[in-house]
Amino acid sequence: MSKIAIIGATGRAGSQVLEEALRRGHSVVAIARNTDKLAARAGVTLKQVDALDAEALQHAVSGSDVVVSAAHFATLPASAVIGPVKTAGVTRLLVVGGAGSLLLPDGSRVIDSPGFPPEYKAEASAGAAFLDALREEKALDWTFLSPSAEFVETERTGTFRVGQDALLVSHEGRSWISFADYAIALIDEVESPKHARQRFTVGY
Repeated sequence: MSKIAIIGATGRAGSQVLEEALRRGHSVVAIARNTDKLAARAGVTLKQVDALDAEALQHAVSGSDVVVSAAHFATLPASAVIGPVKTAGVTRLLVVGGAGSLLLPDGSRVIDSPGFPPEYKAEASAGAAFLDALREEKALDWTFLSPSAEFVETERTGTFRVGQDALLVSHEGRSWISFADYAIALIDEVESPKHARQRFTVGY
């Protein structure tokens, strides 16, 4: 059993990671700007923290075995996470990534494709920058897990494919994954690390 600190535990991805961690018997430190959305229950310690407050975030994650950052990249850059995690003495960081930095068959990034929605550009660019920062990081044991192009609120199936840097597309031509199945892949990585200092992806 691990003690897992989740930054952004009230978000759609973070909340599913929290549920999956509890389902498997881990304890969770749920970190959010507003924890009122989370019910107090066994196995969960609520920490109401502004993640941009480096000292407060450091204290919140201190003593954890692993930190999961599930916050939006546009509001919480890599430096705001990496510094406090390292100062707290936590060596493992898993990041809920984005699909924008994944590669298409021609080797270009999803974010650079002509049809990429402009409303997602800022968040996707910030996610790519976060990944670049991790790749320069020498001390942390990090993993960046990119979802497929569509990140959706459908059922937990437990059936999905795992890839590396290329966007996964189904036989029907759709690139998608549910938040619940994504959470399975992330907690699998917490329990049985296979992608140390790497990005990988998950999709149907």
